[in-house]
Amino acid sequence: MKILVTGGAGFIGSHLVDALVARGHKVRVLDSLIQQVHPGGKPQFLNPAAELLAGDIREAEAVRAALQGVEAVFHEAAEVGVGQSMYEPVRYMTTNTVGTTVLLDEIRKRKDTIRKVVVASSMSIYGEGEYDCAKCGGVAPAVRDLEKLQTGVWDIACPQCGGGLTPVPTRETKQLFPASVYAVSKQDQEQLSLIMGRAYGIPTVALRYFNGYGTRQALSNPYTGVCAIFCSRMLNDKAPLIFEDGNQTRDFVHVSDMVQANLLALENNAADYQAVNVGSGEPISIGQVAKLLAEAMGKNISAEVTEQMRVGDIRHCVADINKARRLLGYEPQVKLKDGVKELIEWVTRQTSEDRAAQAAEELEKHKLVVSAV
Repeated sequence: MKILVTGGAGFIGSHLVDALVARGHKVRVLDSLIQQVHPGGKPQFLNPAAELLAGDIREAEAVRAALQGVEAVFHEAAEVGVGQSMYEPVRYMTTNTVGTTVLLDEIRKRKDTIRKVVVASSMSIYGEGEYDCAKCGGVAPAVRDLEKLQTGVWDIACPQCGGGLTPVPTRETKQLFPASVYAVSKQDQEQLSLIMGRAYGIPTVALRYFNGYGTRQALSNPYTGVCAIFCSRMLNDKAPLIFEDGNQTRDFVHVSDMVQANLLALENNAADYQAVNVGSGEPISIGQVAKLLAEAMGKNISAEVTEQMRVGDIRHCVADINKARRLLGYEPQVKLKDGVKELIEWVTRQTSEDRAAQAAEELEKHKLVVSAV
């Protein structure tokens, strides 16, 4: 099959390209190779068997060239970063929302030849995850209260009774409360793709990625994944910066499991026209992640807990992966402790410019940080 992977020179995209080539598919990559992610231009790890077209997803001419003869599309291209999206909203919305619209407009013209579209969505569109209240049952809070955040109360109270809440796995049926420009743009990507897919009869699946990690994540990009940012700091013998109190929880999923979900979505039709969570289903606090990485790197470095909250951040969100299991036969294969070992083996062979402090300064300058008083 001839397959296009947008953003195929990136972290997830390049691993997906490798897997598709290994299965005998002819793969084309459309990637803008932006400086923030690819400071050296075309990455050395990009599979030589894949055809690379350097181009912008927002430009119809580039998209048309990329779609020539294509039978399936994996749409991985996106600007990534919650914090940065809040002070560069035009960049994020034009690339993610407008770029996706340009791509879909060209795909619809080829509805008779394109057999599958798989789009990379994000857990960020949920905002806060799901919770249980001992008194009220299941609740899905919206954004956190600014006044409480300013007093250092990071956890969320039940919106009905004011009692404490226990985080539970988040299902695809949860109401969406995107809390950042990035999250809104990812919601746009997902919904545009599913709407256009249904309208034109092009089988489309939206995979809601949780916190991906693994080799090839851009270590010098301060808006990339948490693991890469922390590794970059410690590679430069600096303490990871942790917002809030470090007890916020996330779901870390290895890149090979994200690739697994993409391949399953391509190979069967059970999830067509639906959104599906892709995670590990296991919660871990950000503080624990920092300790795990430091131990794996052999670094005696403790994280710096800032007691600040970035506008757009959430407290807890972990994937319920039952739908992925049921529809796709998806099953996470890599435990975090094993995936971290592989990641650190790769990280220690890299050089990295640590820009986390610079990113924090940008947030401060734009008043996008809430400090506890």
